[in-house]
Amino acid sequence: MGLGVAQDKTGDGFDVRSLAVSYRDGFTIGEHLHPWGQLVYGISGVMRVSTADTVWFVPPTCAIWLPPRRTHRIVMQGDVALRTLYLASGRTRDLQDEVMALEVSPLLRELILHILRLSMLDPRIAEHDKLAGVLTDLIASAPPGKLRLPMPTDPRACVAAQWFQTNPSERHDLSTVARRCGCSLRTLQRLFVRQTGISMEAWRQKVRLINGVGCLSGGSNVTEAALACGYDSTSAFIAVFKKQFGVTPGRYSGVSAGGGAVAVQDRCVRVYS
Repeated sequence: MGLGVAQDKTGDGFDVRSLAVSYRDGFTIGEHLHPWGQLVYGISGVMRVSTADTVWFVPPTCAIWLPPRRTHRIVMQGDVALRTLYLASGRTRDLQDEVMALEVSPLLRELILHILRLSMLDPRIAEHDKLAGVLTDLIASAPPGKLRLPMPTDPRACVAAQWFQTNPSERHDLSTVARRCGCSLRTLQRLFVRQTGISMEAWRQKVRLINGVGCLSGGSNVTEAALACGYDSTSAFIAVFKKQFGVTPGRYSGVSAGGGAVAVQDRCVRVYS
């Protein structure tokens, strides 16, 4: 299902519109933007949401807030049940003007699903107006998510970044990776620090751990996730994971939302028709 090209329909009287649709593993929604702000959330699978300079990996414990008119691209990792909300400009004035990841609390998750059952929020209906207010309050107060990767821009560093993402379990030494990129290891290390703010070693480790989040969200156990990330030792994986994200891998294990989520059937309430 393509999302098309958004046209400015934010003045149609609704505060919130919704989208509920499922995508298969590997499905890509190409670069696009909306005049509405968008809360991108999936109750299963992992989404890879990218803007010009950053990639966010979004399991069911997190969502991405996209302010109006921010170009983005979404790639599905695993089967993704997308449950997302679009907020009209009048409801986004007090929200962040930058793209950001959010931790989704049980209350925010249930509110998202409740609004999806209503399809749209009309501010002329008192209950809808209150729900829209609670929604923006919860988005504004949500703790930031940590599954963010700043992307390098130099072509040589981009080759390395792509290799790290597609080969998280490989253990080639960094000198070998640098040769693949056509530069010295020292040059590649400088590029990563200058363009991403973290060392190449730290960037590679975070890619591996984020891949572990995807494995855990998809049903793998901790040992399987550790092996998929290139760790022989489950205990070492757990220790590094907790140091990076502040929680154990169990936080992401089997996190696909259940219960009321199944009551929301796939459908699209268009924001650009």
